[in-house]
Amino acid sequence: MQSNKSTSWHHRLGHPHFQVLQYLASIIPTITSSKDNCDSCCINKSHKLRFHDSSLSSNSPLQLIFSDVWSSPITSFDGFKYYIIFVDHFTNYTWLYPLKHKSDSLTTFIRFQHLVENYFQTKIKQLFSDNGGEYIKLASHLTSCGISHITSPPHTPEHNGYAERRHRHIVETSLSLLSHANMPLKFWPFAVTTATYLINRLPTTTLQNDSPYFRLFHKLPNYNKLRSFGCLAYPWLRPYSNHKLQPRSKPCVFVGYSSSQSAYHLLDPLTNKIYTSRHIHFVETMFPYASITQINTNPPPNPDTWLHINFIPLSTPPPPPPPPSISNSTQQAPPLPSTLNIPTNSPFSSSSPPSANSPNSPNISSSNHTQIHHPPSSPPHTRQLRKPNPKYHNNDFVLYQSIIQPFPEPQTITQALKQPQWRKSMQEEFDALLRNQTWSLVPPESVPNLVGSKWVFRTKFKPNGTIDRLKARLVAKGFHQRPGLDYIETFSPVVKPATLRLVLSLASSQNWSLRQLDINNAFLQDTLTESVYMSQPPGFVDPSFPHHVCKLNKAIYGLRQASRAWYNELKYFLLSAHFKPTISDPSLFVRHSNTSPIYILVYVDDIIITGPNSSLVSSFITSLAHKFSLKDLGNLSYFLGVEVLPHPHGLFLSQSKYILDLLTKANMNNCKPASTPLTISDHLTTTNGTPLHDPKNYRSFVGRLQYLSLTRPDVAFAVNKLSQFMHCPTDIHWAALKRLLRYLHGTIHHGLFIRRNSPLKLHAFTDADWAGDKQTYRSTTGYIVYLGSNPIAWSSKRQPTLARSSTEAEFRAVASTTTEVQWTISLLSELGYKSTTTPTIFCDNLSAIHYSANPVFHSRMKHLAFDFHFVREKVQDGSIRVTHIKGDDQLADALTKPLLKHPYNTLLSKIGLLSRSSILREHINT
Repeated sequence: MQSNKSTSWHHRLGHPHFQVLQYLASIIPTITSSKDNCDSCCINKSHKLRFHDSSLSSNSPLQLIFSDVWSSPITSFDGFKYYIIFVDHFTNYTWLYPLKHKSDSLTTFIRFQHLVENYFQTKIKQLFSDNGGEYIKLASHLTSCGISHITSPPHTPEHNGYAERRHRHIVETSLSLLSHANMPLKFWPFAVTTATYLINRLPTTTLQNDSPYFRLFHKLPNYNKLRSFGCLAYPWLRPYSNHKLQPRSKPCVFVGYSSSQSAYHLLDPLTNKIYTSRHIHFVETMFPYASITQINTNPPPNPDTWLHINFIPLSTPPPPPPPPSISNSTQQAPPLPSTLNIPTNSPFSSSSPPSANSPNSPNISSSNHTQIHHPPSSPPHTRQLRKPNPKYHNNDFVLYQSIIQPFPEPQTITQALKQPQWRKSMQEEFDALLRNQTWSLVPPESVPNLVGSKWVFRTKFKPNGTIDRLKARLVAKGFHQRPGLDYIETFSPVVKPATLRLVLSLASSQNWSLRQLDINNAFLQDTLTESVYMSQPPGFVDPSFPHHVCKLNKAIYGLRQASRAWYNELKYFLLSAHFKPTISDPSLFVRHSNTSPIYILVYVDDIIITGPNSSLVSSFITSLAHKFSLKDLGNLSYFLGVEVLPHPHGLFLSQSKYILDLLTKANMNNCKPASTPLTISDHLTTTNGTPLHDPKNYRSFVGRLQYLSLTRPDVAFAVNKLSQFMHCPTDIHWAALKRLLRYLHGTIHHGLFIRRNSPLKLHAFTDADWAGDKQTYRSTTGYIVYLGSNPIAWSSKRQPTLARSSTEAEFRAVASTTTEVQWTISLLSELGYKSTTTPTIFCDNLSAIHYSANPVFHSRMKHLAFDFHFVREKVQDGSIRVTHIKGDDQLADALTKPLLKHPYNTLLSKIGLLSRSSILREHINT
């Protein structure tokens, strides 16, 4: 009975603790207490028990190793997402290795194990970790090595507190290093590595004020070699100079210590390279990122917003002199010196640089870090296990734009006139128009049709993401024109992507120089044949004739015929200089002479010139400059949004900045990367999902993604698939589009590598996914054409008609590939190259191969008569050869359907898609 009363009081008082009830019973006689268990309290007040001091102990190095993996909320500029640490319990010494994938933990531990066991001549006895999947994979290896594996209970990180506390120390130290140097968070691998290096050399009370380094190596660390992280440094670069008159050094940023040499790692932001040197002059009172941030931007309201800046130049370039008809640009990145010894050992180590007998960390990931344009970083925060809520707000994009663009682009003429920088740019454009006698002012009475005018404002960027110049351009409102009245023909050719890649491949294989030109005010270089009248420029109306209109003498930007008029003007000049446009691509001009040929690629006002004789190319550029005002941009580095990185073994083409701009526009800078563009479960149709209320954004992004396939064959199929729903996109299609963007976020630094000294042998891979479209049951054709080892053309396209069998689908794919190969053969012939071998088309369908060579025309193939006879004719006359290839080796498979992660990544590496970091580390097959 007494127990029941006590339970009632426990319930009445809201289930208090026994001690509270006991106290009340001592002062209020009517209340009784009891220690009986309450089921509700046991269920709803469960919590972790107290942790007592660990019973684990060690009396020698490597007897007990603590390990844990830390996940960064921000992917580093070279693709690292995690790091793993190994902490020796006896000495407190820490080894740290950045990881791109958690699955790399097994390989990392094995190499770490070999390193330390070989150096200290003793075995690792115990490994303590959590129950993460990356450690579960270690079980069999640890068992075979006789290493005891101790794990913490689930959801109890406190049991691995030794490693958890080390995480906190490393991250807090690294954030302090980055903050003091004002460096972006995407450089966190440099910071955590340097933090670990320093922590190992600092005295700690747990070791009676000894340092972990002293406990492990029994000698004091060399503090005299330490320098301030992120400070200004001038390395001795004389061995890398091309000639004796080049500067002996350049301003760089100190980012860490070498693991294999008594040297330091320095970042050169202007050329995106890492130098390793011991001959350095340090200026520890200056921090380039901090000083430039203060000059270019006002102090942001949030102390972390400086981390959003993508790239900061070390010095502000002097204003250029007044431009003559031709000027040399000094802004393009020079090619990598062929003698440059790019380090292959990872700087992510915690051992002493000057010590030759100390165990350096294994080369888990080579770290020729190159600063590339990355999404803005998020503010630092403590370690977390769950991903942040993926919500993106428009104000993030506004903040990003306001920081990297000190002069935001005006939306109206009123806004522009209030800003001195834009007003100056408008005045320069207006003066140039007057100098070119672009128009004559006439009374408006006899004007049959008046075309409006407006100002367009754009910020021009360099390849590294910094601002090049502010461009104000006066354009005509071409939509006011009337056909047959003020324009007739409008078509103007531009160079085909396949032509561009083919010429780059030829130039790279022959080791030719590639020169880039930009025509100043190209559309103003030609004379109009039609009578076009335009209103006076807003903000620049002639006060003497305010009501007059402009009778255009030159084809100003915006006119429908402007591009055609400029192309004809340039073509007539090139014809007079003995150039001829190729039949295969009219935007490629060729001049064959007794000395050497010259090739010219034209895309409106952007021009690439190449040839075996550099002096002959330079001579022609000079003659071109006498005709047109142009800028000589030097060696090819940035063309139509494509970054061209020279390399001793070839050229690396990427669109990293284009992808970054795309992610920024989508507010997905910090999204979780995806492993493939589309999932194999995505059966996209026009009927699934809810139609988007406003499909404008979907269409805009898909259109932008189509241009990305210029250097990315890996997204060709996904873009083609998403393009099929432009007329009525749904939320399912939008989700698929976002996955593609997430894939690009994870592969932002991937691109096409055009190898040097590649044989000029033409071959192609073709494949078809029979009835892969689950709505129309049409097949998808995919092919890739190679010149040697360089992919020059590819396509992923749904077939226009239904195929009744896989053989029909594959044969149509062979026919499409044959057409592309024949076009390539024709273009090569016009360039003066005759193939000595028969081009080969690799197909994995034996029936399609038999049809291409079998002289018997089957009646069941009547509906394929044109394709059949076309392919048969080319095979019989020896123009092509169709050969079988195993399905596992079919490279075009990735262009016909979604694939799983492993086979997809395997195909990409075979296709020739590489990451920028692997190129800079020279991890390529040459």
